[in-house]
Amino acid sequence: MSLGWTLHGDGKHVGPGDVVAPEERMSWPRTIGIGMQHVVAMFGSTFIVPLITGFSPATTLFFSAIGTALFLLVTRNRLPSYLGSSFAFIAPIGAATVSHGQSVAVGGILVTGLVLAAIGTVVHFAGARWIDVVMPPIVTGTIVALIGLNLAPAAWDNFKLAPVTAVITLAAIILVTVLFKGILGRLSILVGVAIGYVAALLQGEVDFTDVERADWFGFPHFVTPSFDPAVLGLFVPVVLVLVAENVGHVKSVAAMTGKNLDHLTGRALFSDGIATTLAGVGGGSGTTTYAENIGVMAATRVYSTAAYWVAAATALLLSMSPKFGALIATIPAGVLGGATTMLYGMIGILGARIWVQNRVDFGDPVNLTTAAVPLIIGIANFTWVVGDLTFEGIALGTASALVIYHGMRAVARWRGTVAEPASPASAPAGSETDGTRR
Repeated sequence: MSLGWTLHGDGKHVGPGDVVAPEERMSWPRTIGIGMQHVVAMFGSTFIVPLITGFSPATTLFFSAIGTALFLLVTRNRLPSYLGSSFAFIAPIGAATVSHGQSVAVGGILVTGLVLAAIGTVVHFAGARWIDVVMPPIVTGTIVALIGLNLAPAAWDNFKLAPVTAVITLAAIILVTVLFKGILGRLSILVGVAIGYVAALLQGEVDFTDVERADWFGFPHFVTPSFDPAVLGLFVPVVLVLVAENVGHVKSVAAMTGKNLDHLTGRALFSDGIATTLAGVGGGSGTTTYAENIGVMAATRVYSTAAYWVAAATALLLSMSPKFGALIATIPAGVLGGATTMLYGMIGILGARIWVQNRVDFGDPVNLTTAAVPLIIGIANFTWVVGDLTFEGIALGTASALVIYHGMRAVARWRGTVAEPASPASAPAGSETDGTRR
C-alpha cells in the first residue's frame, strides 16, 4: 500500500460539484489547514468523555491519535475518519469505576475492543448482511436511545453543582447552533463549552493549580488494565453501538463521495476494535468514528485521508504536553453539566432518528414492544445481580431489545400473527456517525 496521494486539479480549488476523493489531496498548506480543522471539530467531544469519566484527557487524545493512524493504515487510506472518544462508554466506565476502580473500567474497554475486532474479522470475510438481520433499525435505534437516556441522571449531577454556569453553557450551545452557518455552527458544543468556561472563570470556579505544576512536555499518564467478570456485562452492549456507528460512517462517506465502500466495513470495524483495545491497554477512552469530521468533509468537500494523517499527527503532539492536558482538566462541573444535558439528549434522539430514517413501523406490535420495554429498563436503570455479576440498565435494555424482537418475530412467524418486516434498505444508520452527534 502506498501512502501517496494524487493532487486534485491545481491543488487550490474544488470545482462546482467536485469532491476531493480519499486518495487525492489539495496542496500541502491547504491539506494541513483542513487537518487542523478536523482536530478542532473532534476536540470538544473527544475531551468531554474523559472529563466526565475521570480519565486523563491527554491519554485519551494520545490513543485517539494512534487509533486514527491505525484506522487509516488498515483501511488502506480509502476511508477518511477520525477516531475519537465514544459516548457509549460513559455509563459503563462510570459504573465500573465506582464499584471496582478505574483499572477495571480500562479492562472493560480492552475486552470491548477485542470483541469488536473479532466482529470486524467476521464481517470482512463473511460480509455485513448478517448485521442487518441481527440488528435491524428498530433494535439499533432502541439501543442508541436507551444509552443516552440512561445517562440523564449523570448530567443532572453535574448541572446542579453550578446551575448558573450550566445554564449559560447550555444556552450558548443552543444559540450558536442557530446563529452561525458552516463549520462554526457545527462546532456549537465546543464553542458553548468555551463560553461556559469563561463564565465559570469569572465566577471563580476554575482552579489552575495543577496547570502551573504540570510540565510543558512529557508522555501522558498510562493506566494498567485489570479484569473483573462482574463488569463485563456493562461493556458488551457498547459493541453493538460501535458496530452501528462504524457501518453508518462507511455508508455516509460512500454517499458523499459517490463510491461503494461496503468492502471496507470489516476493515473499519476491525481497526476501531484494535484502536479501542490499545486505548484499554493504556488507560484511554474507547474510540469510534466521528460525525463532527463528516461535517467538516461535507462543508469542504475534501475527503482526502491526507488531512486525517495531519489531524492524527497534531493530536499526538498535543497529547505530549501535560500542561495542555491539565488545562483541559480544569473545565468545571457546571460546564460539563450544561454540555452533557445537550449531548446525552442528542444520543437519545439519534436513536429516534434511526427509526425515522428507516421508516420503522410502530403499528407493528413487535416493533412497538421492542422499543417500549428496553427504554423503560434503560431509563429506570433496572439492575439484576447474579452472584458476582451485576447487569444494569444498558446491558439489560440491550439484551431485552434483542430477545424481544427476535423472540416475538419467531413466534409471530410460527403463528402467522404479524407480517414479516421488509428488509432494511441499508445497514443501521444514525448513531454517532450520520453527521449529527451524540
